[in-house]
Amino acid sequence: MLLHTPSHSYSSEVELKTTLRELVIYIIFLINLCIGNGFSNIRSRADFWRFAEGPLLDGLYWDKWHNNATLTPQNKSYIYYENLLLGVAQIRQLKVRNNSCAIYPYFHTFIEDCYSDYHYRAEDRSDFGLGNGSEWKYTSASSLSPWYWGSMSLYNNGGYMFTLPRSKQESMEKLAFLRQNSWLTRGTRVVFIDFSTYNANLNLFCVIKLVAEFPATGGALTSSHIYSVKLLRYVTYYDYFLASCEIIFCLFIITFIIQEAIKMVKLKKEYFRSAWNWLELLLLGVSYPLTFTSVLASLGWRWIDKLLSDDHVYPDFYFLAFWQVRYNNMVAINVFFAWIKIFKYVNFNKTMTQLSSTLSRCAKDLTGFAIIFFTIFFAYAQLGYLAFGSQAEEFSSFQNCIFTQFRIVLGDFNFHTIESANRVLGPIYFITFVFFVFFVLLNVFLAIINYTYSEVKAAFEAIPSQELKEGVLSYINSKEP
Repeated sequence: MLLHTPSHSYSSEVELKTTLRELVIYIIFLINLCIGNGFSNIRSRADFWRFAEGPLLDGLYWDKWHNNATLTPQNKSYIYYENLLLGVAQIRQLKVRNNSCAIYPYFHTFIEDCYSDYHYRAEDRSDFGLGNGSEWKYTSASSLSPWYWGSMSLYNNGGYMFTLPRSKQESMEKLAFLRQNSWLTRGTRVVFIDFSTYNANLNLFCVIKLVAEFPATGGALTSSHIYSVKLLRYVTYYDYFLASCEIIFCLFIITFIIQEAIKMVKLKKEYFRSAWNWLELLLLGVSYPLTFTSVLASLGWRWIDKLLSDDHVYPDFYFLAFWQVRYNNMVAINVFFAWIKIFKYVNFNKTMTQLSSTLSRCAKDLTGFAIIFFTIFFAYAQLGYLAFGSQAEEFSSFQNCIFTQFRIVLGDFNFHTIESANRVLGPIYFITFVFFVFFVLLNVFLAIINYTYSEVKAAFEAIPSQELKEGVLSYINSKEP
């Protein structure tokens, strides 16, 4: 039987209080770390340096292994113990020249410098600062590396760039040195942080791009892009099964090309009068670059060996990830139209024939309606852009106005934002747009389709069943090449 002495109870109470106090302090530290130093909370150049010298280095360089063993700088960095950091990280900036914009003569005595928004012709490529390293001299990037489409502009693939050393301490010293020597200037318009990792458990490469844009208005806009791609495509037995499916796909494409070529020669100009034939050409047009890209992607291991030949150099996996994403997009488009093509073979069904006949019969009416609809729709979009563009983000550009109005039609809108932007025009714009577009034009659209469908359905009911069967058989025979 254990006896609890007063000294033992007192020591337990002190230990409990100490633990709770340390827990509260650590929670405050975590909140401060997440709120104050997160990448998404960068609002100035000073915030960027605080992020780069703090959370960025802590995330890139893991000093401890999962068993608390200390890692030396010669060891690889495993982020979250599973993701191998490939090579080193790279930081790159793009600048604009001073006096790249015009100053009104009255303000010449008050304002001496002028830095415009980023565009290719205003880009600064001259040496600056200390001028004795790649971070102070403009470097042109490889033509394989794509440009970046940011929130404010389309950015060049070159710039003033440097890589972080393998050691965390050396990286911290280098960042502090660049900060003290004003590597970021008033002309800086964007900073890119690029690094890549590899997870052997999933056989996936993760290409990370952190972007901090510094617009001419001041402040900062942050965004991040994470591409998880499978660059080593054939590793497991399932991967080789997919490879066999890709070979079969290529054989099908060759067969379809031969079939369509025969039909073109046989039908000549009549071939291009069928919408289904245009769909076939579209499928083949997407499949051809898809096949070519698939062959290049299968040779990706050659690029990987070349990029990882030196651990002290930044391996630019971004262009591989970029084209891998384009490949995935082409696959998605191809699969979509391949499913649409099913309607070609089930169109002999009575219901499907009625639907297709309805759309073809009301095509002229829908074309006239579309002209009226989009004339009014774009007129309201222009009104919203000019009236609310400077106050509401949803109307900050003509494209945003178009998407915002589609959201209003679907019932997803924020009336308070429109009203706050303009108390007079806001309610007038909203009420008239909902009335004319939602209550009038959309109901006209449904009435056109409903009336045409009723006519088609009545016409099909008047056709004898024997004639309908003969029509179906002739339709099936017409589909044979």
